[in-house]
Amino acid sequence: MTLLTEYNVNATPGRCIVEVYDSDAFLGDEAALDAAEVQVVAGNGYHLYLLSLQADIEVQVTIRIWDAPPVPPADAEGHVAIDLESETGTLVVGQLDRGPAGEISLPRPGVYEGHAWWENRQATADYYWTTLDRPADDAAGDPLVQAWKSCPVTERYVLDLAHSRPSQLGDDGGSQRGT
Repeated sequence: MTLLTEYNVNATPGRCIVEVYDSDAFLGDEAALDAAEVQVVAGNGYHLYLLSLQADIEVQVTIRIWDAPPVPPADAEGHVAIDLESETGTLVVGQLDRGPAGEISLPRPGVYEGHAWWENRQATADYYWTTLDRPADDAAGDPLVQAWKSCPVTERYVLDLAHSRPSQLGDDGGSQRGT
């Protein structure tokens, strides 16, 4: 397996959600969001939702494009099979209530398949909730902002993907998008 490209960005999981979607896929999908509640990462083919257990500490999102996706690491907290179609060849990493955190240009448009895996999700949540339970001190500035920046672990989501086929166009020449 050969790594073709890797992209890293930090995103704040507003309302505990980070999104990854094709730059033309503007509509969300409630069923996919509900599935993320169970699977941690879920999507509808054009839109992925990554579900954190906290809403304020930045998480790292890594998108790696391979010639063939590798097996998830044995020490990952969890993993799930995913597919994501990008007709534009550009994926956006979105912060649900803050807008885009960044975007990646894929080697080519089409359908990408592989898996998502994550680490330090629970440890970050434990730190988050423990910090919220502590009374604020009288330090200068916002102590919570400082606490979030001082989290001892990095919550990380990795999408390991490989191009599997060209995009399917709808009858009108446009894409068939989920709602």
